[in-house]
Parts: sequence; C-alpha cells; structure tokens
Amino acid sequence: MNKILTFIGLTLISGSLYAQGSPDYGGGLKLNLNQEGDKYIRFILWDQFWVRNTQMNPGSMVGGEATDNSWSLGNRRLRALAYAQISKRYMILAHFGINNQTFINGGGSGTSGTGGYGNGKKPQMFFHDAWNEYAVILPGEAGKFSLSLGAGLHYYMGLSRMTMASTLNFLTVDSPIFSWPLIDNSDQFARQLGMFAKGKYGKFEYRFSLNKPFATDLIPTNVTDPSKAVAVDNNGNPNFSKAGYVEYEFLDSESNLLPFKVGSYLGTKKVFNVGAGFYHQKDGTRTSINSNIEKHDITLVAVDAFADIPLGNAKNKMAISAYAGYFNYQFGPNYVRNIGIMNIASPDPNFMGEKAIAGAGNQQPTIGTGNIMYAQAGLLLPSQAEKPKIRIQPFAAYTHKSFEAFDKSSSQFDIGANWFIDGHNAKVTTQYSTRPVYTSPTESPSSKGEFIIQFQIYL
Repeated sequence: MNKILTFIGLTLISGSLYAQGSPDYGGGLKLNLNQEGDKYIRFILWDQFWVRNTQMNPGSMVGGEATDNSWSLGNRRLRALAYAQISKRYMILAHFGINNQTFINGGGSGTSGTGGYGNGKKPQMFFHDAWNEYAVILPGEAGKFSLSLGAGLHYYMGLSRMTMASTLNFLTVDSPIFSWPLIDNSDQFARQLGMFAKGKYGKFEYRFSLNKPFATDLIPTNVTDPSKAVAVDNNGNPNFSKAGYVEYEFLDSESNLLPFKVGSYLGTKKVFNVGAGFYHQKDGTRTSINSNIEKHDITLVAVDAFADIPLGNAKNKMAISAYAGYFNYQFGPNYVRNIGIMNIASPDPNFMGEKAIAGAGNQQPTIGTGNIMYAQAGLLLPSQAEKPKIRIQPFAAYTHKSFEAFDKSSSQFDIGANWFIDGHNAKVTTQYSTRPVYTSPTESPSSKGEFIIQFQIYL
C-alpha cells in the first residue's frame, strides 16, 4: 500500500513540475534508480537572458560616460538544480548557479578593468539551496496529516507565496523583489541556514522554519533628533529567526515536494488558495541617537491569494492567473533599502542637478518599514490547436508602497506578455515597467521606465 501511495504522489509531483511546459517534455531529466520509480534523481537546468532598455535615474553614468538611457544584455539567472529521492522518506537537494551577469558588472569577486578577469567576467557560482529532508509522516499514514522535517540552506522562508516563488514560471518577467525582504543581507539570495517543517492537513498546507540569519554589520548614522533616526541592517550575533506560511487550498491541491510556488499553471490545474505568513528576528537592525545604539526587531507579516483557473470551453485552453498580497514590514525607524536589478550604472560625480535618493541607474526604494500592496493578473488567450506551439498570455501588475521614510507614497505598474513556444520550458517575455524616482523625501516621486525582453529555456 505504501508503494502505491508513493507512486501516486510521485506522479502528481512530476505532473506539477512539467504541466506548465512542453507536452513533449514528459517527466523531464529524471533517472529512475529502481523499477518502481520511487527512487530517482531529477535534474532541472535553466537560463533567463535579458535584453533591456532603461531610463536612468538622474546622475547616472555607464562605463565612465554620463547617460540618461542605456541598452544592456545580461544573464538574469543561469542555474542547475538536482534532487534525489533516495528512499520513500529521504530526499536531498542541491541548487547552484549564477545571477545578474551583465557586460559590465556581476563578475567574480575582484574582477574589474580589462582582460581575462575584467568587468563582468567569470561570475561566481554558488549554492542557492542545499538541504536534506525526511518524511516523518507520509500522505495517507495518518489520515489527512503529513509531515516532513529538513535542515540546511533552504527556501522555506515563510511570509508569502511570492517569497517562495519558483523562478521558472513567473507570470510577469520576474519577482517584484520586495517579496524577498532580506535579499542578500541577512539571507543568501533569499535563503537562510536552518531547520524546517512542512506538510498538509486536509486542505491546509503549512511550512515553518527556525533559522540563523547571516550576520549583518552596517553602521547606523548618528543623529540628535530621534525622528531622523534611520535603521540599518546590523544584527550583531544574530538571534534566531522564525518564519511560517499557511494556506488553504479551496480547489485542486498543489504539490509540496519542493518549496517553489508556481506563478502560472497555464490552465493545467484549477487552483484557488488564500494564505498568511510571517517572519520575525529579534534585534535585526540598529539606529544611533546621540551616540546611543538602539536595537529593533524585524517583524514582517503578509496575507495573499492566488488563483489559476481554466476559462470557457475546454477546447479553447484559456485560463486566468491572478495574485494579490498585502505586506506589512517593520524593520525599525525609517528603514529603506534601494535595489536595482542588474544595475549597470554608477553615480556621475559631475552631475549638478537633483540626484535620485535611491542612487544611479535603475535603483528604487524597494523594501522598507511600511506597507506594500501588490496585484498581478494574466489571461492565457484561446487556442484550438491540439498541441499549440505558440500561446500568448498578456499580463499586468500594480504595486503601491507607503514607506515611513517618505511623506508621499508611490505607485508603479508592469505590463507585458508571455509568448510561449513550449509552455514555460521555452518562452519569450516582453515587459514595460515603471519605477518611482524620489529626489526629496517630502515630495511626490517622478517616474522612469524600463523595457525588458527575456528569453527563457529550462529542461
């Protein structure tokens, strides 16, 4: 009976992994280690390549030349993942690769100038995930309840569905980034070292973790006016962080073999989930007032909903995908983190106008103490072909941020389309995005834009 349940589980898992991709792909790069197929090794390889035009923030230069607009090319992600189901209860996973390599930056540590180790060359490959996992209670062994325990460098970071999103099947071209609120500060590319528990109880899915954040040591600027204090990432000898996410699956059940949440099923499942999550670390940031250091907790909470539902006549293969979330972030007074994805620019020291507070290039206030509302939706257009090779999915997203550090809130949008050649296995995504540009913390921001073409393939 256990082998039957395991086989059924593996079939569902395999389906969830490739159902959004090519109908010719099958179970993917999978090597069975026994005849029953419940011992196996699965490999996933992918690349996301960007062609991009960016309106630069005021006061930007690229390659030593002042500019307000620039084209760029880059590898957003180039990665490999392998996991092995050694027994029906034991699994091990490793995920490594590179991110954000452009023609001018993103190279290995110490690369600069001209030559074999010049600007942007030989990026450092590193592990994103590396963990072991043991199924304490398999599905079917204790009624509706299942439980797995694991440890290592992991992605079970709680907070929201988008915080644990798969990078293989986004609806939009990429994550909104703020949903990875600790990115590369107290985590390693959205992961921390720790222990996790995951499982299901009926229609509920849960995941909780206890982690040791990576140490941070930014020095806060000393102020005499407490209202001007700005919290920075400085956790000393870090306290453990606690994280969790629970969701209720109203319709089809999703696989929880891996932590990566699907962004768009392309109508291959009928899903409607609502969830809530949190992340907390005591004394994660610091401020300095009259040379006295004050410590502040990092407390993050979110609620969200996700739907991916086929529409109309089944022969048309239409579907709607949608996600909405509310995020409340408390990092300490006036905390703001400015991020620019694959930012190729540096500050222009000769610029005499009003510079962007966020800095040069495409940087923007991405994460901060305050509130964020986010929504996205896409429509898979109809196709009556038996095995359609070209599918089109227009989409749009909206983000509203209200950060304590700014008197005025900001709004921004993304609009674009996925052009599926073989589902998410081979697709081209086009997207235009806006971002807020603050030159004063008391005035409303202006807006700049960015156009991206992404070429994605995964096996």
